[in-house]
Amino acid sequence: MSCQIIKKTVNTLQSFKQVRFNNLNDYIHVLEDCVSSKLLTQGRIIHQNLLKNPNFNAKNQSFIPLLDKLTKLFITCKKPEHAHKIFNSIPSRERKMKGILWNQLIRCYAWEGPFKKAIDLYYEMVEIGAKPTKYTYPFVIKACAALQDLDSGVRIHDDVTRNGFGSDVYVCTALVDFYVKCRCLSEARKLFDEMPERDVVAWNAMVAGFSNHGMYGEVIGLVLEMQDMGVSPNSSTLVTILPVIGEAREVSAGKAVHGLCVRRGVDGDVMMGTGLLDMYGKCGWLVYARRIFGGMNFKNEVTWSAMVGACILCDSTREGLELFEQMRVEDVGSLSPITLAAVIRGSAKLIDGRVGKQIHGYTIKLGSNLDLMVANTLLSMYAKCGIPDDAEKFFEEMSFKDSVSYSAVISGCVQNGNAEEALQIFRKMQFSGVEPVLETMMGLLPACSYVAALRHGCSCHGYSIVRGFTTDVSLSNALIDMYSKCGKIDVARLVFDKMHKRDVVSWNAMLIGYGIHGLGAEAISHFQDMQAVGQKPDEVTFIGLLSACSHSGLVAEGKYWFLSMTKEFSIRPRIDHYLCVVDLLGRNGLLDEAFKFIQGMPLEPDVRIWNALLSACKIYKKIELVEEISNKIESLGPESTGNFVLLSNIYSTVGRWDDAADVRVMQKGLGFIKSPGSSWMEVNGVIHAFVGGDQSHPQSAKINEKLLELQAQMKKLGYTAEPDFVYQDVEEEEKEHILLYHSEKLAVAFGLLNLNEKKVIFVTKNLRVCGDCHTALKFITIITKRQITLRDTVRFHHFWNGKCSCGDFW
Repeated sequence: MSCQIIKKTVNTLQSFKQVRFNNLNDYIHVLEDCVSSKLLTQGRIIHQNLLKNPNFNAKNQSFIPLLDKLTKLFITCKKPEHAHKIFNSIPSRERKMKGILWNQLIRCYAWEGPFKKAIDLYYEMVEIGAKPTKYTYPFVIKACAALQDLDSGVRIHDDVTRNGFGSDVYVCTALVDFYVKCRCLSEARKLFDEMPERDVVAWNAMVAGFSNHGMYGEVIGLVLEMQDMGVSPNSSTLVTILPVIGEAREVSAGKAVHGLCVRRGVDGDVMMGTGLLDMYGKCGWLVYARRIFGGMNFKNEVTWSAMVGACILCDSTREGLELFEQMRVEDVGSLSPITLAAVIRGSAKLIDGRVGKQIHGYTIKLGSNLDLMVANTLLSMYAKCGIPDDAEKFFEEMSFKDSVSYSAVISGCVQNGNAEEALQIFRKMQFSGVEPVLETMMGLLPACSYVAALRHGCSCHGYSIVRGFTTDVSLSNALIDMYSKCGKIDVARLVFDKMHKRDVVSWNAMLIGYGIHGLGAEAISHFQDMQAVGQKPDEVTFIGLLSACSHSGLVAEGKYWFLSMTKEFSIRPRIDHYLCVVDLLGRNGLLDEAFKFIQGMPLEPDVRIWNALLSACKIYKKIELVEEISNKIESLGPESTGNFVLLSNIYSTVGRWDDAADVRVMQKGLGFIKSPGSSWMEVNGVIHAFVGGDQSHPQSAKINEKLLELQAQMKKLGYTAEPDFVYQDVEEEEKEHILLYHSEKLAVAFGLLNLNEKKVIFVTKNLRVCGDCHTALKFITIITKRQITLRDTVRFHHFWNGKCSCGDFW
């Protein structure tokens, strides 16, 4: 349309505010100009003017061409709701004959939405008697695909066949696209194979469908088949297959596609360049991604985002964050939630909460923190950076939370040692009506393991069975770990035996479970079963095996398997394996041999190695080695509070109070704080926590009374408090008082008061059980005729009838 005509049209329309035309042709001519130039505002003026005309009557045949033009104008201007309203004002008899308008309106809804309106309009079209054509079906099927409305799509497919359009290439291509988007890949393939004619668009629909489902092998097979059939892949085909190549990390295939792009001269296209650098990034070839990025003449926001993501994925996180800053400086466009989420993941990868908070502030300015994906990524970042308080605060501020939100904050609590908080958040999740998913269970089960919340763990297991999650190998592995740490090694074995598929983690989880229960013989038998079925052990397997030998006093077996690691399995021992051997020798009193073993290590012994020997020196009161070992630890720099506490305790044990005090002063000066002894117990699904000497529990008075009663009965049986396990320089009577209120004793007394007599009293402790408590619990089993199970940081202790499963060796 020429500028003069548009100007004339606008001038004429302005006069419409004052003038009403009686000549309908004047309206029609002006409307035709509006349609061709997409003049929506002027078209609205015409519509208003028409409605004010006293002669206007939609049923009058003379006005129907005007309604046609108005309908077409609103369709052209992408206002399907307005167009539909005007179209419906045309009498049914005439509307039935408007096949082109039906198709145009369906197409407009299919592109602009609401998609459901396109499907409803199709059914209305059929009901009124208008005949769908080959131009109708591709768009209504597109709407079905957008909604993944399988029922409507199948019904429309039947109409296609019945009305004789089953061989039309465009209609069939739309149906193929619909089926793949609804995950009906076999139906899509069957329909595709039956098509009498297949152009490049049809092939691309199939390729895109399988690519979106990550089916690399099928995608490559389709592309090869496509070429065999004489159809040459176009740029759309190549762009479509690059993501699945990247996900499969098949860089050779990616290079082949890259070469084809260069030969065809399409590698400079922004979409192709972005796809190529994204593929190389996912394949770990960052240098190639950089070259493509640097050689691109034009880069959009997606290109920059892909490059940032490639850097973060390839462990060049700092470079990725620098690129992000450059994006902001150069103002390349609005930053998408995907970009922001990638950058937030980068700060989490660096465990840099400072950078993460800066990016959080930036997302608030953009308003992107309201995006659920960005919000959930922020939750994970705070958790991984060890800032659980900020994670929980942000979580409470979120206006909308989904299962990913809850799963992220639950996992964050567990990662930061707040297992009780994780269980509380899960309860909130249940009350909120948000349905737990597999990831929720994966986060929650470690929380149940940490505080030995068996009832919660069993509930998670039951829910997982109902939802079909137990087919997932990782979840079953977490269940094995949970039951093992909750004292149910037999149930852990049942879970293991029922697994249809097992990986090395499954075998390791079961082996470690046997180890912490002191079942060394079972652990070795399990390892042999592992070999028999052809499962190759890894480094973790031998850590579990050697640890099991250590906890069971199997010195010869432990030495044998340590040597076999290298000779039979070609696994080079790491520092953790040497640590297990030192622990094995030390626990069995072979301190000199352990010392020589450390001196002969090909690796430089770290603080943990010397600490293991120091622990053995404490058990066997080998004070002459203590000085030398403590000097080694001091020269290396103590890595935890435990080293200071252990050294101080050893000095206290032999009455060297000044030396013990000096160690505590040094510990305080370096900022190391000793964690208080804490114990947990689950009663009727509620976790009760106890801290040594604490009197804050609601039943403290009854607990104290019970402990005094037990103490009197134990003394009658020959129990004597062991003051060596009080590491303060106080009077003997005060030491006895301190020992009486250790956290594990408080928990056991609480269990005796609140649990059914037939139930095992199960206590979890955050430190190693002290010798006095170990002795006292044996006496308590005799007095109460109750079984007590205690899980400390090292292993399980099953007490019954005055004995412990560890054989007093831990």
